[in-house]
Amino acid sequence: MIGPPPGTRVYLACGVTDMRAGMDRLSTLVQQSLGTNPFDGAVYLFRGRRGRSLKALWHDGVALSLLVRRLEHGHFPWPMTSTGSVTLSPAQASLLLEGLEWRSVQREWRPTAA
Repeated sequence: MIGPPPGTRVYLACGVTDMRAGMDRLSTLVQQSLGTNPFDGAVYLFRGRRGRSLKALWHDGVALSLLVRRLEHGHFPWPMTSTGSVTLSPAQASLLLEGLEWRSVQREWRPTAA
């Protein structure tokens, strides 16, 4: 899957979101709950109650887009806080969209000298 480009701001809306909500309801949720502008180019991620579905809302400068992603096995790892938002790097967002653990990623050890 193609992830967000470098430099993109990615926000997780903590807590549970009604997955029946469309882009109008989710953009209202971004404005009211998170206090940010949904048309600023950032990606906003929302998770359903069971944790198997995720919606991503973003504005690319031309149109508002909504991506829906559902895992067949497992669930999307999500922060334990029930309110507010968490900021992710584009690399962490790519891991999250694949259903992988994004909170404890570690670099491989590389030798500094031969």
